[in-house]
Amino acid sequence: MLIYIFYFFIAIVAVQLFYYLGVFGKFAFAKPQHVKPKNLPVSVIVCAKNEEENVKKYIPLLAQQDYPDFEVVLIDDASSDETLEVFEEFEKEFSNIRLVKVENNEAFWGNKKYALTLGIKAAKKDYLLFTDADCFPSSKDWITSMTSQFTMNKTIVLGYGGYEKVERSFLNKIIRFETVLTAIQYFSWAKMGLPYMGVGRNLAYKKEEFFNVNGFIDHIQIRSGDDDLFINQAANKANTTISYTPESFTYSEPKKTYKEWFTQKRRHISTAEHYKFFDKMQLGLFFFSQLFFFILVIVLLAFQFQWIAVLAILATRYTIAWTVVGCSAGKLKEKDIKIWFPVVEIALILTQINIFITNIFSKPVYWK
Repeated sequence: MLIYIFYFFIAIVAVQLFYYLGVFGKFAFAKPQHVKPKNLPVSVIVCAKNEEENVKKYIPLLAQQDYPDFEVVLIDDASSDETLEVFEEFEKEFSNIRLVKVENNEAFWGNKKYALTLGIKAAKKDYLLFTDADCFPSSKDWITSMTSQFTMNKTIVLGYGGYEKVERSFLNKIIRFETVLTAIQYFSWAKMGLPYMGVGRNLAYKKEEFFNVNGFIDHIQIRSGDDDLFINQAANKANTTISYTPESFTYSEPKKTYKEWFTQKRRHISTAEHYKFFDKMQLGLFFFSQLFFFILVIVLLAFQFQWIAVLAILATRYTIAWTVVGCSAGKLKEKDIKIWFPVVEIALILTQINIFITNIFSKPVYWK
């Protein structure tokens, strides 16, 4: 019996190495990107609901970007706090700010996609750059860096949206590791010509891409997915590229408690259930290969079956995975993550198991 478990262990490790070397290596070992300004007309779109304090801090950073031709479209999605009033003051202060006021619609109440659709239709520029109300760009050249990756054919650009570093916080390390791992995955698959998702914290596309798929209509009743479900539908090998220059990053304040982060990840994982079959399969295969890798290592070592070979395979897998994650984290300016890789990887797997089980018995909460 143990010999078959050992063979299964070898097969699982082979799957892991395929992902880390064959897929994730496409991003990990990619050459640095160069920025050549395109000066395309850009509408930066921000949708906010009850984000009064965040928009006070971050909207000026968007309005003051060093870029020749852009506007900022601020969408107030029927906020019950002072978000709208703050937006109105910014509209008076900055000539390049356009305000869109969204009232509750009985058919689409609380649906961010409805609010975004109104904002996209109101945008005057041909290229759209999205971020969230609680995000801020890493530099004044954010727009320049993201739009520099557009070409005649590449009309969708996937960017990196990270989280701020919090010293002496293990939760923060897990959050940032999960964000880096997610970015490694969607960047790598995009480089392979199989894009499957992007993050609304940092995403750009030409307006015509939105109308080519009739916007969010095919998944309008799914209250999340204005970023990843849209990309899953609209992106392909011909029209999608990535941006990973440090100047193109955005950052958000991370969740402060495990419960808050757990709730956020429940929404993300439940949305992934609506991806295309291949995308769900490759994501599921990677997760289960991680899970079974650890289970089988424990079983084989507990029975001391081929323990020298098991330890050698274990060391090989960790060397390769650690190298790939480390190189990728370096590109994303998250170098400290690689030090904690073995520990946070296990913590993340346990969290994902908990999320899957919890989502079976209750539905996650979405847009505010």
